[in-house]
Amino acid sequence: MSETVTITALSGDEEFTAYVARPAGSPKAAIVVIQEIFGVNAGIRRKCDRLAEDGYLAIAPDLFWRLEPKIELDPDVEPEFQRALDLMGKFDQDQGIRDIEATIKQVREAEKIAKVGCVGYCLGGRLAYMTAARTDVDASVGYYGVGIDGLLDEKHAIAHPLMLHVPTEDGFVDKDTQKAMHEGLDDHPKVTLYDYEGLDHGFATEFGKRRSEEAAQLADKRTSEFFTQHLA
Repeated sequence: MSETVTITALSGDEEFTAYVARPAGSPKAAIVVIQEIFGVNAGIRRKCDRLAEDGYLAIAPDLFWRLEPKIELDPDVEPEFQRALDLMGKFDQDQGIRDIEATIKQVREAEKIAKVGCVGYCLGGRLAYMTAARTDVDASVGYYGVGIDGLLDEKHAIAHPLMLHVPTEDGFVDKDTQKAMHEGLDDHPKVTLYDYEGLDHGFATEFGKRRSEEAAQLADKRTSEFFTQHLA
């Protein structure tokens, strides 16, 4: 079952929406699904639906609500891709983390679910790293997160498990950035990095030309096992 719910911002006087997919039975845990730069579109909703099929309550907050509420864009349509880049440039990531924190808080309080993880893609991959460092989320996964090398000074604050999926030919994450990520995080006791040789950004998208089926299935299998281990 899916629905749209309202989340109360940490300020207490503002609200934003989130897509929720519920499992058939009692959820074994909750997972916050963090959007790409394209909003809570069909692909992100499908990520939620798949997690619900696996027994989780999955929730995707609309993080662009201050810029353009309920925006949905298609990365395979060039004008929409450019619009997404513009929105990303205007997006306040620090505020986005607070909205993710508000989502985690509401899930724990309203849904009475103690264990909450997060998984993010693209911009959401970066935000998943930031969520691991700045909130009490129980487990985090980031797919092709951008600019994580600039966040390595926050790694000391990562107290719960974090997994990062890194395609080696990512057009938005160059080799030097990947090298810095490995040098900065490989010895971190809570962080696991997986490289995907020859693959580009967006390889695990649900829909569209960016998807690489075999690699997406491998990454998603690793993610599923990770959440089974750390959200039990």
